[in-house]
Amino acid sequence: MPRTLAVDVGGSKLAAAVVELPEGGGEPVITHRRTVPTPAQDGGPAVLAAVSALAVQVLADAGPGIDAGRDAAAGEQPVTAVGVASAGTVRPGDGTITHATGTLPGWAGTPLGQHLRHRLGLPVTVLNDVHAHGVGEALHGAGRGHRTVLVVAVGTGVGGALVIDGEPVVGTHGVAGHVGHLPVPEAAGMPCTCGREGHLEGFASGHGLRAAHLARTGHDLPAREVAALAASGDDAARALLAEAGRATGRAVGGLLNVLDPDVVVVGGGLAAAPEPWPTALREGVALEAMDPVAATPVLLSGAGADAALVGAARVAQARAHDARVHRIP
Repeated sequence: MPRTLAVDVGGSKLAAAVVELPEGGGEPVITHRRTVPTPAQDGGPAVLAAVSALAVQVLADAGPGIDAGRDAAAGEQPVTAVGVASAGTVRPGDGTITHATGTLPGWAGTPLGQHLRHRLGLPVTVLNDVHAHGVGEALHGAGRGHRTVLVVAVGTGVGGALVIDGEPVVGTHGVAGHVGHLPVPEAAGMPCTCGREGHLEGFASGHGLRAAHLARTGHDLPAREVAALAASGDDAARALLAEAGRATGRAVGGLLNVLDPDVVVVGGGLAAAPEPWPTALREGVALEAMDPVAATPVLLSGAGADAALVGAARVAQARAHDARVHRIP
């Protein structure tokens, strides 16, 4: 089985592992996993150094590299490619981070792909973390078996990915899939993380819910506690979750009209929110989706926490062999 080093760069933690990708679409095998805190507040160079050190350590754990041939004792193939899923906007082609939020200060401008190629001596593919997650979800999660999969991730922020035949659509500037920056009426006048107003992420994300709850009640609570209040019957929290779910559904419904995918997969922490969020999501979709696409299945994520690692590995192996990612029937 081809082996790939996969790295997930997030605002709070860095994860790396070796991903074995069976021929013919079997389930990936993840080994040699390591996780360390992200030194985010130390700036981009410190994060880059930590990513590089983690990658080197996991490669050392895994044994032979690209030039070492087969390890007869271990019976394992060498690691032949590196796939990185990173927070931020990634320039297609060279894997440079062009934009990043305040969770990773100084990360924008980091030549992540170039640095790792020189450091590791392996082919390196860098993807936005949600694009990588989308590939993992499309090939090994709720989107499996479908040709066109729209993945919407609703958590601390709101992201998305369109995956067609196993390939993520990244766009000319690497920005494709930024679902959170669609305007929705529920977010009118609310500041967004991008500096604009009225975008979905400014209201329906974890950060947005926290800010909205504080503005309405005077209580500063993280989104998970707002969700817990809603589950216990708190009227203010339930109203807020209903509005957030409806706003998310509106965005999904509009995207159905534009993209017409086979299936939509909704993931992220808020996808597990209690009622009235799920019902409001469906109501929002119905408000915006045209009749021909109104019955498009909207499913909950099924790929698990390793989706980004697996997706990055899949794309990296395909790029290393100058091939397309194969959709799994």
